[in-house]
Amino acid sequence: MTDDQRVEIDLGDRDKRLYDQLRARLVKPQEPGQRSRVQDLILLIPDLAVLLARLAKEPRVPRGGKIIAALALGYVASPIDLIPEVLGPIGFLDDALVLAAALSRMVNYVHPDVLRSHWSGNGDVLEVLQRLSEWAENLLVKSLPAPLRRLLPPI
Repeated sequence: MTDDQRVEIDLGDRDKRLYDQLRARLVKPQEPGQRSRVQDLILLIPDLAVLLARLAKEPRVPRGGKIIAALALGYVASPIDLIPEVLGPIGFLDDALVLAAALSRMVNYVHPDVLRSHWSGNGDVLEVLQRLSEWAENLLVKSLPAPLRRLLPPI
């Protein structure tokens, strides 16, 4: 299905979800093609977590995807982190990576329109996940020493 064939439904204010209403008060909608703003980056983790929570309740998501969503949300909600939040913005990196990894896994098993219908953030969720995956790859994989990178399976 191309973007020209995609159907968008505009919900009235009464029909919007609570998170969408809160997000709309914090951040004004963005025009297509604009770069991400600071507010979008700040809300990235809540946007991803809300998307996973909605997908966990979605009947069109396979059971394995729901388990992955629950595990990722459990990690984000847990007070135990690989990088503690007390380190400031750096402390949220592990949460963002776990959420992105869970969603990247689900992209292969859930129709893109299902993902888009539950996305509250700005832009297309698939583009956001692609940029986040590229960022994670550059941050994590390319920063590894060459001997460790050779141990990773080729893609």
